[in-house]
Amino acid sequence: MVTLYRAISVQLAFRDGIIHTEYEGQHVIKRILAIETSCDETAAAVVAHGRTIVSNVVASQIDIHRRYGGVVPEVASRQHVLSIEQVVNAVLAELPNGWGDVDAVAATYGPGLSGALLTGLNVAKTIAWVRGLPFIGVNHVEAHIYGAWLTEREPPTFPCVALIVSGGHTLLVYMRDHGHAERLGGTLDDAAGEAFDKVARLLELGFPGGPAIQQSAIAPADVHARLPRAWLHGTFDFSFSGLKTAVLHEMQHARSLHGDNTRALAQRQRELAYLFQESVVDILMRKTRDAVKQTGATTVVLAGGVAANARLREVLQRRAGVPVHVPPIHLCTDNAAMIAACAYWRPVFGDYATTVDANLAFV
Repeated sequence: MVTLYRAISVQLAFRDGIIHTEYEGQHVIKRILAIETSCDETAAAVVAHGRTIVSNVVASQIDIHRRYGGVVPEVASRQHVLSIEQVVNAVLAELPNGWGDVDAVAATYGPGLSGALLTGLNVAKTIAWVRGLPFIGVNHVEAHIYGAWLTEREPPTFPCVALIVSGGHTLLVYMRDHGHAERLGGTLDDAAGEAFDKVARLLELGFPGGPAIQQSAIAPADVHARLPRAWLHGTFDFSFSGLKTAVLHEMQHARSLHGDNTRALAQRQRELAYLFQESVVDILMRKTRDAVKQTGATTVVLAGGVAANARLREVLQRRAGVPVHVPPIHLCTDNAAMIAACAYWRPVFGDYATTVDANLAFV
């Protein structure tokens, strides 16, 4: 077990019109209260020693945004304001000693939706200031990786390759240790999760796209049928826009072929869902496997919302060539437990000048 010590003081200094924290003395960080509001989930959690979830609460907005077919930033921001106090109080209610069980406060400050990020970040900084606790700003993309530390299984060993696949990001990262990461490649256009949402919309399968496509997918009778794969040979980069366009053309052809035959159209929609999913999974698996071979990584971490996809988990675990660590499904989508875990392993204290960075890069 690692016990982290960092300097702390409740003294504040005013420089350039901004409040800064002056850190003095020593403070033992065992339990971190984290807040996550980067998109459409209002979440708070307390995690001990970077591995044990003490309390974890998520208020989902899926039902609110489903009617629009996607996340509406302004609606998400307003909902965070309405939910944040209730979510934080629900977490605190599960702590035997209340605030006495909190040693530091963390929050996502990017990337994400600016308005949504502002709510969680400002609440977290206010709590840290009022309670005299260290504040830790966390990169949302990096935090996804740390869902793999929140299990009873032995944590990933270094060096490792992390595949982060979510609604806004598709990224391959080589990690030598905590806080030492190197970008191998990323998406050049649509993220994998974004592609799932857009294709689900094209196929009229509903929102969110990932679960809708997974549940609808059925293999076509023609075992040789397939959709294109953008390999981008010689790189670890990804591209899914061409695949999305191929689905559009296939669906347009199906409509012209079957006309008002709703049964035949529904069958083709399910087949295209299957072929699309197979294409995405194949690309992600092969790029990850190649990255393992090139870097000599001993483990793979699969993280992000798309990591909840059963087909991706199954194929990657079978063909990656090394042990694959995947968080439980409820920790693949946005949550605050992963923010707290990441903050523990990389406790770089922020101050009250920490601001939202909607386009924050991980590596």
